[in-house]
Amino acid sequence: MIRKETIDKIFEIAAIEEVVGDFVNLKKRGANLLGNCPFHNEKTPSFTVSPTKGIYKCFGCGKAGNSVNFIMEHEKLTYPDALRQLAKKYNIAIEEDETISDLDREKYNHRESLMLASDFAKKFFAETLWNTAYGQTVGLTYFKERAFREDIVKKFELGFSPQEWSGLTDAANKEGFDERYLIETGLSIFNEEKKSVYDRFRNRVMFPIHNITGRVIAFGGRILATNPNSPKYVNSPESEIYHKSNVLYGIYFAKKAIREFDNCFLVEGYTDVVSLHQSGIENVVASSGTSLTTEQIRLIARFTKNITILYDGDPAGIKASLRGIDMILEEGLNVKIVLFPDGHDPDSYVREVGGNAFQEYVLKTQSDFIVFKTNLLLADINNDPIKKADLIRDIVESISKIPDAIKASLFIKECSKLMDMDERLLLSELNKFSLKKVKKANNQEELSTIGIESEIYAAPAAIENRLNDSQEKEIIRILVNYAEQKITLADETGAPVSFSVAEYILQVIEQEQLNFVNEPYVQMLGIIQQAVATGVAPSQTFFSNHANQITATLAAVLLSSPHNLSERWKEHDIFIPQEEKILEKVVKSALNHLRLNKSKKLFFEIGERLKENLSEEETTMYLQTHMAMREQIRFIEKELGLVVLK
Repeated sequence: MIRKETIDKIFEIAAIEEVVGDFVNLKKRGANLLGNCPFHNEKTPSFTVSPTKGIYKCFGCGKAGNSVNFIMEHEKLTYPDALRQLAKKYNIAIEEDETISDLDREKYNHRESLMLASDFAKKFFAETLWNTAYGQTVGLTYFKERAFREDIVKKFELGFSPQEWSGLTDAANKEGFDERYLIETGLSIFNEEKKSVYDRFRNRVMFPIHNITGRVIAFGGRILATNPNSPKYVNSPESEIYHKSNVLYGIYFAKKAIREFDNCFLVEGYTDVVSLHQSGIENVVASSGTSLTTEQIRLIARFTKNITILYDGDPAGIKASLRGIDMILEEGLNVKIVLFPDGHDPDSYVREVGGNAFQEYVLKTQSDFIVFKTNLLLADINNDPIKKADLIRDIVESISKIPDAIKASLFIKECSKLMDMDERLLLSELNKFSLKKVKKANNQEELSTIGIESEIYAAPAAIENRLNDSQEKEIIRILVNYAEQKITLADETGAPVSFSVAEYILQVIEQEQLNFVNEPYVQMLGIIQQAVATGVAPSQTFFSNHANQITATLAAVLLSSPHNLSERWKEHDIFIPQEEKILEKVVKSALNHLRLNKSKKLFFEIGERLKENLSEEETTMYLQTHMAMREQIRFIEKELGLVVLK
């Protein structure tokens, strides 16, 4: 188990805006930062980071927590593993007690062993490239022929795999690496028939693939000799640390520039990325030869809403990639396309003309997807009206995927001019596609509604639980935000007495037996009671940095607000008091609502008992209690300013 002193140091140093900023493009919004949520697909940013409170909260999907929670959720790590990753990022030495569970230790060690195997391979390939005669003669010569400078080769940690069957495997064995980790990462292959292990990558220049935090998780190897029996590129297989659909080559090196220029160049190959970086164009990533995936698009969307696809001049390859454009549109991003002259790809073109001329060419020739797709497909129809009709439907279907209705309308106008078609006909076709989407959504909503209704009718207590939930949630919200703050109240004699908010609320709950029933709030209340009993004043960071993940997550939710108060009220001489200025009133109101809820519940329970066959003495007792509860309910409602019905 990681020692508390180390955990405290990690929380102190790992600023939430820095941790989240490695994965999400954040923009200033008042005292907070705002960006697109990395945990669900959204078109309008609702993911908020509060540097002062040290928390994040998405008001779309509800995910919330501190810097450690974020790493746990994003990287799918356990709590100790997330702490270790942050400690590594901030160069904090990890001190551990010996009480860590065997299972947690095994999980961490397994994942870390895969990472270390990949890191060893990266260093081995670089060593082979720079410090062996064959590596220099073959590998380094290839990079020099592509005009890659030494600093760029070292920046991307490029390397060379030797031609021996088991060069890497043997070197790793000598260093004490377990072969199973080499096999799991795909660096080595086990031959079942010969019962031997050999290298996957042999006699290839090596391109390490980094994750978004900069750690090597996979490789791409390019063959140099012309061999019809060998593929040009060999890539690492899927593993626990590498899922190719979630990764973009170069994203670690590009994310800062993508934010800066608010645009991402999307290319196909490793060398395209490296060449453009060398020319000073750093906002570029590659899909690494795989078909573009939704996960990759959403990864880009964390940093910008603008994608420029840089295609080479191969028409067949471009047509095969049109689906990727539709996927980008569907995710709500803006997409432009650039075609290079025949025989050129981004790599060869930037080497020929240089970085400045390359960027000028991009600005001059880039076109919206509608113009690009129309011009590309028009060449194939040969004035055939049936083919033209199919083309129009194809383009309108692409436009229908755009979530923004205004953008879609503008593209319809543009399409009508390009195709010389009546705009109303195109709108009619667009409505057909839109109707299909609405019907599909409605079907899902109907199913969802049926599910909710059946839950309510099958379990009438659900309504009561929701009521309890809202009252208990408000009490815990106040405690999380203001537990250590002081309020002054009058005692039985009318003398002023000072309490902390936590002391007063806990005292009332205990004296009046206002017991909680919803488990998360019961657990939270118990943690607060324990802290106060041991003399700890629970601050906001006490909750948001708590080792109990339910507590930390719930605290992040309750410390967040989706609203920023507009300054325009002041222009009309309307001033909204801040909650902490009227804290006594807020606390009393919350406790009264809890009392009211409990009193109403008891009132109805007594009413049900009166319907039973009771003795005269029991009936009298329950009637008196029933009347007393009615008066108590009226009194509380009056205190709360609610309408009291006679």
